[in-house]
Amino acid sequence: MPQLSTELILAILPFIAVGFVAQMVDGALGMAYGVISNTLLLSLGVPPAAASAGVHAAETFTTAASGISHILHRNVDWTLFARLAIPGVIGGVLGAYVLTHIHAESARPIVLAYLTCIGLYLVWRGLNLAHEHKPPRVVAPLGLIGGFLDAAGGGGWGPVVTGNLLAQGTNPRITIGTVNTAEFFLTVTVSATFIFAMGWQAFTTATAGLLIGGVLAAPLAAVVAKNARARTLLVAVGILLTLTSLFGIYRSLAT
Repeated sequence: MPQLSTELILAILPFIAVGFVAQMVDGALGMAYGVISNTLLLSLGVPPAAASAGVHAAETFTTAASGISHILHRNVDWTLFARLAIPGVIGGVLGAYVLTHIHAESARPIVLAYLTCIGLYLVWRGLNLAHEHKPPRVVAPLGLIGGFLDAAGGGGWGPVVTGNLLAQGTNPRITIGTVNTAEFFLTVTVSATFIFAMGWQAFTTATAGLLIGGVLAAPLAAVVAKNARARTLLVAVGILLTLTSLFGIYRSLAT
């Protein structure tokens, strides 16, 4: 029995580390949980289908932990939350429907190229401009498009919504906290059918590790988002958005 416990711990530790790193970045900067988790799981030798299943199943719980943490640290604007969550859920349902009928990957490089431009703009804005917070003018369409792309293209909520809201001049801390909290409802909506269809098969060692690491990181990430300087967050989000979008373009064109 001790040997079995040791083997289980050694098997799950790498996945806990992956979940921790991915959630720290996502919770602090508002994006990239799926990209980081999938990439690191694949590098550990996890098959693509199993990696996708593990990430989606774990994300249902990590987004809940992240949302609660941001709420406790008062990083959430509830008016903005409502304006994002409702169209986000609608977009997620539409995206899941389209995914079962139409292949949506052909448009992915175009979306990623647009997000690369947004990322570069955010870096420039953070380095060169005094950041004056302004209420966003375009919100509901971002939630709808972000939810749709997240379901139909396997990711996109954080980059589309967080990146565009920050480009409109919103407060980075509040934006990141609100987008992360709203993502929970999107994740549950998009993942419910997938989880129910797979049952307990979705909860592998990789899933358990991602879940544990993500839940452990969520409170720390919310603290980082709360205490970091607005300009630092803006530049960090811009760099992360640019790098993940360029990586996505490379992966789309290489396949």
